[in-house]
Amino acid sequence: MCSAMVPPPVETDVSLSLALNHHGHRTAAWTDEQNDILNDAGLKRARDTISNWEGYSPTPLLNLTGLAEEIGVRRLYYKDEGLRFGLGSFKALGGAYAVCRLLRSGLEKRLGRPVGTDEVTGRVHADEVAKITVCCATDGNHGRSVAWGAQMFGCNCVIFIHQTVSQARKEAIAFYGAEVRRCQGNYDDSVREAQKTATEEGWFVVSDTSYPGYMDVPRDVMQGYEIMADEAFSALDTPPTHVFLQTGVGGMAAAVAANAVRRWGAERPRIILCDPDEAACWLESIQAGKPVAVEGDLDTIMAGLACGEVSALAWEILRDHSDAVMALPDVIAVTVMRKLALPVSGDQPVVAGESAVAGLAGLMEAMRDQDARKVLDLGPESDVVVFGTEGDTDAELYRHLVGKTADEVRA
Repeated sequence: MCSAMVPPPVETDVSLSLALNHHGHRTAAWTDEQNDILNDAGLKRARDTISNWEGYSPTPLLNLTGLAEEIGVRRLYYKDEGLRFGLGSFKALGGAYAVCRLLRSGLEKRLGRPVGTDEVTGRVHADEVAKITVCCATDGNHGRSVAWGAQMFGCNCVIFIHQTVSQARKEAIAFYGAEVRRCQGNYDDSVREAQKTATEEGWFVVSDTSYPGYMDVPRDVMQGYEIMADEAFSALDTPPTHVFLQTGVGGMAAAVAANAVRRWGAERPRIILCDPDEAACWLESIQAGKPVAVEGDLDTIMAGLACGEVSALAWEILRDHSDAVMALPDVIAVTVMRKLALPVSGDQPVVAGESAVAGLAGLMEAMRDQDARKVLDLGPESDVVVFGTEGDTDAELYRHLVGKTADEVRA
């Protein structure tokens, strides 16, 4: 590759935005209300379903010993979701599972009897399912999962994207047979447009964010996400001391936190949330002690995290079971993408998309700041887990930012 195509080095000397969550605590109880959102029975049901889909296997939990030594922690584990079901992100676990659950519920109403999951996955009622249309709003990855699920189970699908979603991500969704409609405004505007159209047309919304009057489907999405956390934590002999999580609407972060709390209770790791600074709805909400909407175009390179409103279900969990929140500029995400692609000695190269690295970026920035290390109790005895939630879901953008293609990095 011509060296002129490689982007120049980026500057990472930036101020750190960090706020403690004074409303939560590591000893906070797991409440009945939270257990109604995510629970062991729901996790088992999701695992039993998804593990039987063609192509399922747990994604790798990488032990990045070289990077851990470089930044000054004892262990650093990176859950690599870049090859999940061939869709390139953890969202394959959520949207498609929610489509399956929604179709099962719809068939039960139409047929007037209980319907097994195998009847959905086996397309036993293809004629009835073909009458159903699912839709959602997306920054890219969730819509791809919903479209994949709709194609797999045989229903129709319409996906709404906002004006800054890349053409490559639009085409990746359309590849699975969905109609893709571009809306004006930001992600939250596309959520409202999807709901409005679904109400008018009699379609079913499969959203990864929740809001008053719309809770059931996002529960299923989040329950699918929890499989990723369960895989990662089950691979560890002892609890990690810290987990750094990228946010977006918060569904993934809440699913990881829920698994940690139910698994370890008061021994759970410290949970630090990481926002893009141009879409820092979790930073604003944690500081206010209530959900706060961030206005504007939410223009961040971390496209999957470009959300201005927190999910109501995620807030119910992370309000009590997170410890701090950070806001990070785009420049740090690009730096970390390159760091993973061209790793320090002893680590394997990792392909990580822009939205995959906010958690790791938060850890690295916290370790650069003496006050942050102290307040988060980070140091040479820390064992940290981060979740690399996507690979090169926009291959051309990845090549532009990193200077290599994903295939070149993996080779």
